[in-house]
Amino acid sequence: MAYIKLLRPKHWAKNLFLFIPLFFAGEFLNFEKISQILLGFIAFSAIASSIYILNDYRDIEDDRKHPKKKFRPLASGAVSKPAALVIAAILIVGGFGLAYFIRDKFMFVLGIYFFINVGYSFGLKNVAILDIILLAAGFVLRVKGGSVISNIALSEWIVIMVFLLAVFMALGKRRDDVILKINSGVDMRKSIKGYNLELLNSLLALICAVIVVAYFMYTMSPETMTKLGTHRLYYTCLFVMAGLMRYLQIIFVQADSGSPTKILYKDLFIQIVLILWIASFAAIIYIKDFSFFE
Repeated sequence: MAYIKLLRPKHWAKNLFLFIPLFFAGEFLNFEKISQILLGFIAFSAIASSIYILNDYRDIEDDRKHPKKKFRPLASGAVSKPAALVIAAILIVGGFGLAYFIRDKFMFVLGIYFFINVGYSFGLKNVAILDIILLAAGFVLRVKGGSVISNIALSEWIVIMVFLLAVFMALGKRRDDVILKINSGVDMRKSIKGYNLELLNSLLALICAVIVVAYFMYTMSPETMTKLGTHRLYYTCLFVMAGLMRYLQIIFVQADSGSPTKILYKDLFIQIVLILWIASFAAIIYIKDFSFFE
């Protein structure tokens, strides 16, 4: 069980961003491309897990001070350091091997993701602001990976929105770290010295507003209407705003924004909103003649 936990399989949900180009291009029923991206999902998950292992290896001492991270396999001693490094090496070789089999350009994108995150684990995460930007870049590279595999060109709006959403979630996580520091008096990560609640609250409000505006502009842009053959995507803005407001509620009211992945798995409101957004978006794209949208 400890070895499975070491891989952090719950975080593989982030790699679903690989499917975004297919979804937004209206090709989510193209099963040949879906099968290719599924292989890409496996390769990305292997590389991501290897990075989690390297990150945990580097952060053993810091994680032991954290109220939740101290239970991680390496920090708790459930998995030895040599065993963890061997598993990481196997994942790296397997992940890049599969990526090359899928497409050499995808392996290149995955390589950029890997080296950015290695740099993050080995010191860049200690630089405030830069740490958030690098985390957000990882999500953009996931979307780019899906674009390369499926040979679907990415809209600038999709890249912008994915980046902003990732920044938004990372800011919420950093705010949680600042609150832990205030309550415990211990820096949970070195970059926290560059943040305080006032800065993070301001940035959260700013990024949230930009995300809403960007999404509205995407749904109503002539390029999107022409490409997808519909002008009704603005209906889905309701669910985007509801999801963002719920996340802000979790951050400011419940003060529980430590893990966006955990929120996705456990918060029923966000799950329902996400399902409704996907369903409405898919219906508008794939069932254009449905009378409901007249």
